[in-house]
Amino acid sequence: MIVKTKNYKLEKKIYINIALKNVLKKQGWIAGLGAFVICLGYIWIPSIWWFIAAVLGLGLYLLFWWVQFYGVTQLEQGKMLFEKFHYEITSQQIIMKLNPREGMPLKWDQIQAAEIGKDFFVLYINKAQILYWPFKIFNTDNERKFVGSILKTKGLVK
Repeated sequence: MIVKTKNYKLEKKIYINIALKNVLKKQGWIAGLGAFVICLGYIWIPSIWWFIAAVLGLGLYLLFWWVQFYGVTQLEQGKMLFEKFHYEITSQQIIMKLNPREGMPLKWDQIQAAEIGKDFFVLYINKAQILYWPFKIFNTDNERKFVGSILKTKGLVK
């Protein structure tokens, strides 16, 4: 079965939110551990400044990643993520098409993980590249269920 979607353009704000949440899920423990270690300085020299430094460090960590993902939206290399595509999805590959003649195949083994949300699919290629498919781009409910079953069969959804 081939699933042909409607045209869809990923919004930059949605991209930043999803990418930031993904990094925090995978690497958020680093920020938490760093803040905890800074707070342990209170044992050595009791002062409120250790806690202020921990909160400031967490804020800078979040700002660092937000700037990274915002930068992707501004760079020429990241421009392709925000083009208007329609997708042809099969159990072998995904074809991202700009128009009927121009397209780029993407094999399922290039996808690291996937997430099924309340009204969307997110496919993570790497930290900075994602495919976001709201359910509204699918023509029928059966197509959406087929894509969900592919994600589960490939072991991309946990």
